Amino acid sequence: MTYDFELKMKVRDYECDLQGIVNNANYQHYTEHCRHEFLLSHDISFSAMHEQGIDAVVARITIDYKVPLRSGDEFAVRLRLERDGIKYVFFQDIYRLADEKLVAKARVDTVCMLNGRLMKSCPELDAKLQDILSR
Repeated sequence: MTYDFELKMKVRDYECDLQGIVNNANYQHYTEHCRHEFLLSHDISFSAMHEQGIDAVVARITIDYKVPLRSGDEFAVRLRLERDGIKYVFFQDIYRLADEKLVAKARVDTVCMLNGRLMKSCPELDAKLQDILSR
C-alpha cells in the first residue's frame, strides 16, 4: 500500500499491561495521534473547525492485531486516506521499525458534523486534502 503520511513513535512503559505487551486500547491512541498529526501537517485544526461548528468524529473503527509491541519498541503508524461517500476513511498500519513487522491494521471511518448534524461533505477538509482525495 502507498501511504500519505507516517508518524514514528516509541512505546512507553506505562502503555504495557501485566503481560509486558502494549495494552490493546493504546493502539487506538496511536492511530488517533497519527490522524491528528496528519491533519495538522495539512494545516487542519480540530479546534478551529470546532469554533465554526464543524466536528470530525469517528463513526467506526476496526483493528486487526498481528503481533504485540513491547516497552521500548520503536514503531511507525502509516496512514492512507480515501473518501467513501460521506465518510473519510483512514487506513492505518502500525509497523515495528526494528524488523518492519506488521503489528496492527486499522480502518477508521470518520464523518463531519455541522452543529450536531451530519454533513454530506466537509468543504474545509476537501479543500485542504484535495490532492490526496482526488487520486
